[in-house]
Amino acid sequence: MWAHLRAKRCGRFKFHRQHRIGSYFADFCCVVQHLIIELDGSQHAEPEEERKDGLRTAYLNQQGYEVLRFWNAQVNSELESVLQTIYAALTDS
Repeated sequence: MWAHLRAKRCGRFKFHRQHRIGSYFADFCCVVQHLIIELDGSQHAEPEEERKDGLRTAYLNQQGYEVLRFWNAQVNSELESVLQTIYAALTDS
């Protein structure tokens, strides 16, 4: 995913990798558009991880960020669709 987001490759928007917001680190963050991209592995389907992810997303939303979550498998099999969703979120504001 980083290869498609780095160096303003996604609609000329700048992303940071492992960007700190409070006590959390966002996988990918476009600060200017207040957009966070999170990639989740299968462990995030566990009830405790879902709960933690919900708290994390709520905190990030309170900080003014929109959070998009994608499964790793989704990125691997539907990359173009994932990138289109990201671009739409970036340009929707």
